[in-house]
Amino acid sequence: MWGLVPLFWPLLKPAGAVEILAHRMVWSLGVVGVALLVMRRWAWLGPLLRQPRKLGLITVAATVITVNWGVYIWSVNTGHVVEASLGYFINPLVTIAMGVLLLKERLRPVQWAAVGVGFAAVIVLTVGYGQPPWISLCLAFSFATYGLVKKKVNLGGIESLAAETAIQFLPALSYLLWLGSKGEATFAAQGGGHAALLASTGLVTALPLVCFGAAAIRVPLSTLGLLQYLAPVFQFLIGILYFHEAMPPERWAGFALVWLALSLLTWDALRTARRAARTLRAEASIPRPTVATATAGTAGAARKAESMASGPDPVDATP
Repeated sequence: MWGLVPLFWPLLKPAGAVEILAHRMVWSLGVVGVALLVMRRWAWLGPLLRQPRKLGLITVAATVITVNWGVYIWSVNTGHVVEASLGYFINPLVTIAMGVLLLKERLRPVQWAAVGVGFAAVIVLTVGYGQPPWISLCLAFSFATYGLVKKKVNLGGIESLAAETAIQFLPALSYLLWLGSKGEATFAAQGGGHAALLASTGLVTALPLVCFGAAAIRVPLSTLGLLQYLAPVFQFLIGILYFHEAMPPERWAGFALVWLALSLLTWDALRTARRAARTLRAEASIPRPTVATATAGTAGAARKAESMASGPDPVDATP
């Protein structure tokens, strides 16, 4: 979903990036509010309001995702789709660094190799621009920080998004009212189709973010970062094939390295899944001793039987 969203933002012109951002905040709260009403999931709200630390983290999450949204909308609507995709190529590296340095997560050797290839790709793509890619860096660090904070907040996907958009709502609505008072708002001035597209920003925002929020509390941050290579691949292809942005040889070289990194990660994930499946089958095939069997022999024999039944070290089966 994130990979295809560059096709959506240009449809909202002549609205500017800030107006689109404000509508995105306002309508996102409406979408998740309706979803919560339908599912009757309000029990989390009371405990959250009594936890100032969690509220502070949610405020940080709302702030960094606001920066991310605004920069991304502006970059797509001003012809920087490829540079925006570079930001999401860099983002998994930043996310992995945070997982390793702050959360003490561990990577397998092939994952380290893939990260190294990805880092080389980022360097090649950066050189291709001939200057620091400020758009890319802003997108990468803001979204990586957002992922880390979501990990710490540990709320469900839809609940977390509801809390974040509630913090964004009043500033966004105030801006839209101010814009309307100056006669510069496009919501009512460009017809019903334009108004419907602006309102649909809530749905476009909520669906992928709910999925991301649900994954952030279930998946290791390093794995989450590696999977995020998929979105910039789609964005990159859209930038060159649909928007026809310039593609010098340096960018093609970087793109090839990214695909190599993705290939390494896919191979490692499949290998690890097969290894875990074999371990589970091996554990299931070993009969566990009953209490009678354990007490019939010596204590040493019982301990040996239990050791055999327990299977390999669970660390070896960790994907």
